[in-house]
Amino acid sequence: MTLVTVRVPAKVNLQLSVGPLRADGYHDLVTVFHAVSLFDEVTVSPASQTTVSVTGVDAASVPAGRTNLAVRAVRALAAACKPRPVSAEVQIVIRKRIPVAAGLAGGSADAAAALVACNELWQAGLAQAELCEVAAGVGSDVPFALVGGTAVGQGRGERLTAALTSGTYHWVLAFASGGLSTPEVYAACDRLRAGRPDGPGDGPPALDAELMAALRSGDPALVGALLSNDLQAAAVSLRPDLRRALAAGREYGALGAIVSGSGPTCIFLAADARRARDLAVSLTGAGVCRSVAGVRGPVPGASVVAAERG
Repeated sequence: MTLVTVRVPAKVNLQLSVGPLRADGYHDLVTVFHAVSLFDEVTVSPASQTTVSVTGVDAASVPAGRTNLAVRAVRALAAACKPRPVSAEVQIVIRKRIPVAAGLAGGSADAAAALVACNELWQAGLAQAELCEVAAGVGSDVPFALVGGTAVGQGRGERLTAALTSGTYHWVLAFASGGLSTPEVYAACDRLRAGRPDGPGDGPPALDAELMAALRSGDPALVGALLSNDLQAAAVSLRPDLRRALAAGREYGALGAIVSGSGPTCIFLAADARRARDLAVSLTGAGVCRSVAGVRGPVPGASVVAAERG
């Protein structure tokens, strides 16, 4: 095989509950991941040495060396393969539509795509569960990008359980100018909690049973009312302009408005595709964000869309 292309979706968080800071520097999480129809594409082909090139949205912000998550994923998969591929060097071409540092796990999506692509390129034969084990070592959100759909994430978010859902949900993503650093948002969350009179201890995070029931019902009004994100206050403290975007979305009829993950992307749930289009137009006219995109969810995770054999 000489070339494999994989399409991989962005994620949003319908619930993100953050526990206290752990000794290892991470936080225990309970989150509800939801894959939406905003996709990156990653193509891999054999090469004399591993390189990565990036085109599209925020391409200049994506690292092109060993720190690139897709490169790390390729290295991790090669180490996990038994036997190791004869040649584990590849050219990686990333075509981005998912903004960088936006709370949508674009880097993790590219890593997941690289895993699926190289698994196919090398004919390694790893099952999805085995790829998820490799993915967990690359990044907390990478396993979900492999699986897609809607899933509950625990631990750092890497332990996944499929969620029972009904229907299709229509979202508007409002992209901010510039990104937010995930570590900085978590640090701000810790500072805000430490400053409260009752101290930083919130106890262990818990899954919202009402949200899960709403997702099973397929009623977007019920789902929209139950969206939650413990990082939202921290993200808004670092980017106060997000408050205007969230308020505008609610004013223009969104059933739910929330910061996705560590932000700064704001997501808005609409009743149907037509109302999502209307909401996107209204948000664009309000000038509260850099740009918008209408998407639907849930969608599948990373999947091969093209393969050429030599």
